[in-house]
Amino acid sequence: MVYLTRVEHFNAAHKLYNPSWSKEKNDEVFGMCANENWHGHNYELYVTVKGEPDTDTGFLYDAKKLSNVIKEKVTEKLDHKNLNMDVDFMSGQMCSTENLAVAIWQQLEPYLPKEIQLHCIKLYETPRIFVEYFGVKV
Repeated sequence: MVYLTRVEHFNAAHKLYNPSWSKEKNDEVFGMCANENWHGHNYELYVTVKGEPDTDTGFLYDAKKLSNVIKEKVTEKLDHKNLNMDVDFMSGQMCSTENLAVAIWQQLEPYLPKEIQLHCIKLYETPRIFVEYFGVKV
């Protein structure tokens, strides 16, 4: 089994705020991330796929094609956007990095060829905070 990772970048704003809580509780739980005027991150997105290399090309999957799928299905929808207000696939949920990683998986998986499998979404919110999502195991 071979693993191939493509790294992409996007900038986005969001606010962590539970509307069923008081402002005080939101401030207590989310701190500065509950800022009424939003805040932003320079996200680094690592998309890892796995499978067996093609015998003719030696590629697991063309990295440029993987980049194009990521850009079309994910980063163009997220870059320089407000995650809470502008991104349809984040509508109705808390815009945490954890939920964003799961949503990115859901956006990508249907558009990858059957010969490869999506292995991991690793999403860096900051250089010191990241989440990894490996999909739902059935």
